[in-house]
Amino acid sequence: MSLGIGSLVLLLNSCSTTDRTIVAPPQIEGATFVGDKACLECHANISHAFPASPHARLRLEKAGMPGVQGCESCHGPASKHVAVGGGRGRFIINPGKDPQSCFQCHLETEAAFHLPQHHPLIEGKMNCVQCHDPHGLDIMKPKHGLAMSRLNETCSQCHREQTRPFVFEHEALREGCIVCHSPHGSINAKMLIQRDSNLCLKCHAQIQGPGAGGTGHIFIGKEDHTDHLRYGTCWTAGCHTAIHGSNINPHMFY
Repeated sequence: MSLGIGSLVLLLNSCSTTDRTIVAPPQIEGATFVGDKACLECHANISHAFPASPHARLRLEKAGMPGVQGCESCHGPASKHVAVGGGRGRFIINPGKDPQSCFQCHLETEAAFHLPQHHPLIEGKMNCVQCHDPHGLDIMKPKHGLAMSRLNETCSQCHREQTRPFVFEHEALREGCIVCHSPHGSINAKMLIQRDSNLCLKCHAQIQGPGAGGTGHIFIGKEDHTDHLRYGTCWTAGCHTAIHGSNINPHMFY
């Protein structure tokens, strides 16, 4: 037993001290690495913005590939692509069509897409670049309209009903959709971070107060919610069903 415990400790220590999984760039049969400068002539707009991108700092020296960085770290060796003058992505890896290149580094993200509730990326109905700009200064923002992109713009491309303007907006949307939803995948319905009223209670604090019977009741704001909290989540049981916003009621009722 002592030997087993000792081995486990060594294993955990070795895992915790490893920087990260060492990865290698995608391979293209017969192609060699030519460097980022070869990409500049045809991809000028991307190349000018890319040095400020977090992806530009990717280095693969630990994978035994000194000097391989930037474009070819994700797109693979570009010699054959350059030789044929590019053209419709010939002889090059396009992570926008196949997320496996992204998953080489983003291991936790790949795991999230295998949870029960997830965006349909691994089913081929979406791709990473619909939500991320891999070449820009901020990869979390959409590719188009980067400088003036507003909060939740990425989500609004598909979820227009939930992100449209409302007379009475849910304040949580000012912080962003990901305050309530896990964007890649979740074990909860609707990809919620939590499945029950605890999700709402992270912002809407409960306060103990005197009730009609003299015992402590649960108040949220000035409203006695003691009975309401017994009937399910805040957004069910006929309560705050207009959870993203309402045009008729400031308390998110339809």
